[in-house]
Amino acid sequence: MAPPRGKDIDSRTKGASRRSLLVGGAALGLLGAVGCSRVSGTDARDGGNLLERLRAQGTVRLGIAGEIPFGYIDKNGDFTGEAPEIAKVIFKRLGVAKVQPVPTEFGSLIPGLRSQQFDVVSAGMYINPERCAQVIFSDPDYRMRDAFIVRKGNPKNLHNYDDIVKHKAKMATGTAYAEIDYAKNAGVKESDMLILPDQLAGLLAVEQGRADVFAGTTVTVHNVVKQRNSRLAEATEPFQPMLDGKPDIGAGGFAFRPEETKLRDAFNAELHKMKKSGELLRIVRPFGFTEQEMTDLTAKELCT
Repeated sequence: MAPPRGKDIDSRTKGASRRSLLVGGAALGLLGAVGCSRVSGTDARDGGNLLERLRAQGTVRLGIAGEIPFGYIDKNGDFTGEAPEIAKVIFKRLGVAKVQPVPTEFGSLIPGLRSQQFDVVSAGMYINPERCAQVIFSDPDYRMRDAFIVRKGNPKNLHNYDDIVKHKAKMATGTAYAEIDYAKNAGVKESDMLILPDQLAGLLAVEQGRADVFAGTTVTVHNVVKQRNSRLAEATEPFQPMLDGKPDIGAGGFAFRPEETKLRDAFNAELHKMKKSGELLRIVRPFGFTEQEMTDLTAKELCT
């Protein structure tokens, strides 16, 4: 998350995110079907005890938002995506053999984590100061630029948010996407934006002429155009979004409850090994990620 700048309470209510506005206590989707007892890590002494509890239980519950390619249930019913596949490897090495998906709305991920509906957010969530005030993050496993879905041939010549304003194009994007903030900063009125559930709805809106452009992360946008083999729309080249005249770096990671520093630190240690060995890129490459999306940024840098 998307994974956007980071959807949920977030990314800036003063701004949204790819995956930003805190959607109050939005329904936690299919939680009732998960049927797994909660594992509380409320003992904050010495960094919490959730890791030990997860090892004893043998299962970790991962909050996902059903967003391709960050974390979703595929057509075969399998739990997959960039973040879940990383989590599967890391938690196995931490002594937790099984991962269990808990689908919800992106805006409900942080509230759901804090209320112990699941143990970790595994949704490619963008790391930013607003979210860092509520949860703690692993270091990012990717960084991302934006791209557009436009009509074939890009008739309005749309390559960044300034172009949307310049050509008076009708823009669409996803619920709570960071792209809302980027567009507003460029001069697009939020009231003029078409807010849609996801990138597939965005592709259809462009194909049907209800929008000139759909804005999202480059991996999300390119994946949906490729998977649908669209004859009417195409994805633009990636570009760096700007906020207040400065590049706004979107980088995503895993979120943990603030008291669970032991779990976060153990997770980080394994993540760093995967980065160093190149294993991380091998895991995420099937989901459209490339060397350009790899990063050495830290959560501390992104939180401040």
